[in-house]
Amino acid sequence: MANSARYRKLGYHQRVPVFGLTDNPGLFPDPQLADEDGLLAMGGDLSAERLIGAYATGIFPWFEEGQPILWWSPDPRMILEPSSLHVPKSLAKAARRFELRFDHAFEQVIDRCASKRRPGQRGTWITSGMKSAYQHLHQLGVAHSAEAWLEGKLVGGLYGVSLGGAFFGESMFADVPDASKVAFVAMVRQLQTWGISLIDCQVTTAHLARFGAVEVSRTDFLARLKTALAQPSRQGRWKYETR
Repeated sequence: MANSARYRKLGYHQRVPVFGLTDNPGLFPDPQLADEDGLLAMGGDLSAERLIGAYATGIFPWFEEGQPILWWSPDPRMILEPSSLHVPKSLAKAARRFELRFDHAFEQVIDRCASKRRPGQRGTWITSGMKSAYQHLHQLGVAHSAEAWLEGKLVGGLYGVSLGGAFFGESMFADVPDASKVAFVAMVRQLQTWGISLIDCQVTTAHLARFGAVEVSRTDFLARLKTALAQPSRQGRWKYETR
């Protein structure tokens, strides 16, 4: 059970305690204490130190404008091992239309992810504070984007966080068909070339399952994450090398 000197118990959700974070950005409750929806804690801030500590612990922020910062560690967790990537033949053919780049327009990618309208979603969880926080991580060489360009225009992409041998996917967008899928495949293949073996997809979607992503238990995910974090991080600006 949590020590009150580290974080305080705010109340209960789904009959499981929800913790409030203190000013110490390096301390989180055990992710195994998350409730059945994956909610673990609230509060704190979006400093680089706290975000990096969260990802390294198997936790990520996810909240809407007007809410406190909410921290999650879902069970099950969706992951993709790059070696298990499945690419439909039709997509491989479509990929020839696009120019692929990494870290060329990170700020534009996160802006487009935030503004993209999505079915069943009233707003965006990529708040102005989230955008600023991840742009800072990008400046530190920790957050990265994969981009699909068509006729000199950014038309699709994704961004995420890289630590050790793990990549934590955050969001993607597409303005033309297949653009985000092509960027995703490019990122996965490049990560495999670099020896990054774990892609955290966070929550289950049929879209990612079609590419080979699978569900694992939180316990399994945390064990895989520990192994991945033993590898050195590939920081700095990324360049797309795989063709």
